[in-house]
Amino acid sequence: MSNACLAPAAEQRGALLRVASKGTSPVVLTDIYQDAVNIAIWQRKLPTELLGSLQQYLQSNPRLSITKTIEAEAIEQQLQETLPDFPGNALLQAKVAELVEMFCCLFDLTRAGLRLKVLEHAMCPRFHVDRVPCRLVTTFYGAGTQWLPHQLVNRDRLGIKSQDLADEQSGLYSGQDCIQVLAPGDVALLKGELWQGNEHAGLVHRSAPASGTEKRLLMTLDFVF
Repeated sequence: MSNACLAPAAEQRGALLRVASKGTSPVVLTDIYQDAVNIAIWQRKLPTELLGSLQQYLQSNPRLSITKTIEAEAIEQQLQETLPDFPGNALLQAKVAELVEMFCCLFDLTRAGLRLKVLEHAMCPRFHVDRVPCRLVTTFYGAGTQWLPHQLVNRDRLGIKSQDLADEQSGLYSGQDCIQVLAPGDVALLKGELWQGNEHAGLVHRSAPASGTEKRLLMTLDFVF
């Protein structure tokens, strides 16, 4: 990380510490319970077979959009009824089911809100925080979500405080080197503003900028109470 990214740190309130936790084992996701962690990233590689199947499917089905509440006791059945039928369906279903099960187990939930959507344009093009306790984000195909380390964000320039200036011009962060990017396949837990004790420290993130022709298959999981 370049020295250009160090400037906003002096503008942060007090000594509030928030860090990222990364690892190649899914166990790393449990680190989200640590007070100082506001993003936990499982650095996961997806099977080449699945990526090839998704590439073909997305070209002919660019409007896929699924939003559904999945019950923890009927994950496989509900996904079988919900997910599209294509040559890589079994692999995709297994990967999605694994994440729903992990999410529900980790947070002791009886259900989770699933969103699986093909994106041709950035869904959330501006850096922002989520007013949720925690959200799981993963990109099965295409560019991954972008995020900013907490200590490099000037929150006095976030949202409406940006005075309608673009993120790159508002002073929210000091340079492009500050932007971190989730790799395709990575599974991340993003701690939001409604996580107890995480007020004013929700992870700042945005969708990957649109590339014009590349499609993304994004999956998110949310709490359902």
